[in-house]
Amino acid sequence: MKLQQLRYIWEVAQHDLNVSQTAQSLYTSQPGISKQIRLLEDELGVEIFSRSGKHLTTITPAGHAILSIVGDILRKCDSIRQVALEFTDESKGQLSVATTHTQARYRLPEVIRRFVGRFPHVSLNMQQGSPQQIAAMAADGSVDMAIATEAMEHFHDLVLLPCYRWNRSVVVPKNHPLARMHKVGLADLVRFPIVTYTFGFTGRSRLDEAFSRQGLVPNVVFTATDADVIKTYVRLGLGVGIIASMAFEPQQDSDLVALSAAHLFESSTTMIGLRRGMFLRAYMFAFIQEFAPHLSRDRVEEAMKCSNRAEVDALFAATDLPIH
Repeated sequence: MKLQQLRYIWEVAQHDLNVSQTAQSLYTSQPGISKQIRLLEDELGVEIFSRSGKHLTTITPAGHAILSIVGDILRKCDSIRQVALEFTDESKGQLSVATTHTQARYRLPEVIRRFVGRFPHVSLNMQQGSPQQIAAMAADGSVDMAIATEAMEHFHDLVLLPCYRWNRSVVVPKNHPLARMHKVGLADLVRFPIVTYTFGFTGRSRLDEAFSRQGLVPNVVFTATDADVIKTYVRLGLGVGIIASMAFEPQQDSDLVALSAAHLFESSTTMIGLRRGMFLRAYMFAFIQEFAPHLSRDRVEEAMKCSNRAEVDALFAATDLPIH
């Protein structure tokens, strides 16, 4: 069994069983990959992939079990490389972050500006997606860390570090009836069509829970993953917007009125998700602390040593998180 063979079967699985695409991505030949996969299957005595003629069609049950272990092996190999790089040049490397539009647009720009100033030789790659998607990327090692509010708690291989709390604002045009109200209630909101986040994004679950507890059914007529899109449709008169308060920019949004909704909805907590057992380089600790100053290297290392989520939660239970 060779490490190269394990990498081949892993990459084939990641490329939807397309051996040709896998060969292109690895700069090798398609027959060479196919031969090595066959040699590995012969050695193990099981098929990893089912076939129809020369084409791979599905991953076998044995293949799924094997690939799960292979993923762990390849991640450990990557950690070994990261350890070596840390001791050869701690100021150079790569950092990949997966996050949502709200974090990328409103919270990360200044963090990244400071980070790049400190670590000009670190190549920074950002990927955007749904909370479910970015949590999966962090869990399988596709990225170094995920930053989101929703969904990451479903991935038990992630260590979740609490960063800050935030709440929502109701946004309406200046001539809207709600703009004249001092304090908006949920009963006021259900009188109008609502424009807000797609379910599963940016704390949307807190919004739905609040209406449900009051026995109210909001008329959500339009959803989007992007607060800028939501504000655009509020301007068009499609409905009342409910967005993260950080997404309201007084200068750019001077034609709108923002009304605090902190009394209506429970606050949400944005988290950084790190794959349990991963090796963190010095600049990764620095990035985390730039984003959440209370997450010092010592505290992150302590959290990474915790064996389960309850221990991590207990570690940060007394932390007074900032509000944004």
